[in-house]
Amino acid sequence: MSVPVTLHALAKTYPGGVEAVRPLDMEFAAGRTTALVGPSGCGKSTVLRLIAGLEVPSGGSAAIDGAPPSETTRRGDLALAFQDPSLLPWRTVRQNIELVLGLAGRPLRRREIDDLIRLVGLEGFGDTRPAALSGGMRQRAAIARALATAPRLLLLDEPFGAVDALTRQQLAQDLPALWEARNTTTLLVTHSVAEAVTLSDRVIVFSPRPAHVVADIAIDLPRPRAPGLERNPVCAALMDEVVAALSSGMAETRPRAAQ
Repeated sequence: MSVPVTLHALAKTYPGGVEAVRPLDMEFAAGRTTALVGPSGCGKSTVLRLIAGLEVPSGGSAAIDGAPPSETTRRGDLALAFQDPSLLPWRTVRQNIELVLGLAGRPLRRREIDDLIRLVGLEGFGDTRPAALSGGMRQRAAIARALATAPRLLLLDEPFGAVDALTRQQLAQDLPALWEARNTTTLLVTHSVAEAVTLSDRVIVFSPRPAHVVADIAIDLPRPRAPGLERNPVCAALMDEVVAALSSGMAETRPRAAQ
């Protein structure tokens, strides 16, 4: 069963007075995919880390199904795939996946692990250690690890950023069907407008730092999403709307010309 996520006046200011995220009040519906987009350094990843419990908020709170993030993590119902794959170097791809399953108290079903490895394009590399993999292959292994526990909440920070364009396109096509079939609540940080629109049910557009919401755009496109969807006129119009919101947010922060 999927979980809703609620942010109540959630804010983050770092030592020295650097305000990363202004107070956010927001709810992410259970079982839906939401993309967070905005300029580099605007605070998107900080929001994800606050929801995951990896950062302590300066104010407000994040709740997952009414409970603090630590409770969801303890149950093994929250998984993350961030820009740094953070694989254990002395373990093979398969062993890295088995570790998170063991920590979550989930059964180690070799066939299911092999299916995940194949899904992310690493068939034949299950017994390979991270040092022998390219950066993109390590990222794919991290995605497989994140999906292994069938989490109720999946947090993805530029999960396809380190892979080549062709692999990125294939993963973006194959992986959503997996978390949608499990009714997983998914939050995706991405710099790709096309990726945000074609993968999500909703796009939140943030301003430059400190992050505040510029636009909240519903993505009313049928599922499953077909390849080449970005060429659909409705999809193209939604992408234009996201781009316009990004431009609007940037304009808010530009200094006004002297009168």
